Amino acid sequence: MKIDLTGKVALVTGSTRGIGRAIAYTLAECGAIVAIVGRNQATADAVAAEIPGARGFACDVSEPLQIVSLVEAVEKHFGSCDILVNNAGITKDNLMLRMKDEDWDAVLDANLRSAFVATRAVSRGMMKRRWGRIVNITSVVGLIGNKGQANYAASKAGLIGLTKSVAKELASRNILCNAVAPGFIETEMTAAMAPEAKSAMSGQIPLDRLGAPGDIAATVAFLSSEYASYITGQVLVVDGGLTM
Repeated sequence: MKIDLTGKVALVTGSTRGIGRAIAYTLAECGAIVAIVGRNQATADAVAAEIPGARGFACDVSEPLQIVSLVEAVEKHFGSCDILVNNAGITKDNLMLRMKDEDWDAVLDANLRSAFVATRAVSRGMMKRRWGRIVNITSVVGLIGNKGQANYAASKAGLIGLTKSVAKELASRNILCNAVAPGFIETEMTAAMAPEAKSAMSGQIPLDRLGAPGDIAATVAFLSSEYASYITGQVLVVDGGLTM
């Protein structure tokens, strides 16, 4: 089975590193033209330079007007936006009793409101073309919660509700909206952990290893393709069996 996204334009937020970067590379390998998005223009340009046909865009996803301008710029440059991957997100962890209002707001704005604003912006063009794929990167934390992450868990759980609502609203226009919930993934953050901490973490996973960014990227590519043309409003959990 070969996923073919030739001619499709994919906008991937938070795609200058980690999971987002892996998603961008994988979509490009499948033939998509990719808009690389990060806060820093130079960094976005550097990643885009490694991917044929890609272009870098700067955007602070916590600012709604910047998101709207981003979508307009992508559509103007490439002619359309066929695939949207809402991947950008932040954490500001603390126990609930110690969590500041501004840390709650910052995480909800960056992780949840940004996805809503981006989805609303791209959906107009998708509706006219009667084709679209929207994939929201949520988390197993949005399903099971986590100590010290009330804001992050709420934002990721909210993404699941957003996914299902958008899927119902846009299904008649052949626009599919799904979510991917990663478990513990090998990233820059986990790479810096002490070996015993990583061992304890992987010990909770039936497959006995952390996931790789490519595991998430492959799932996103599948959901963006015609192979997933009868799947919408779903949450695909990619966690090595952690939450089963």
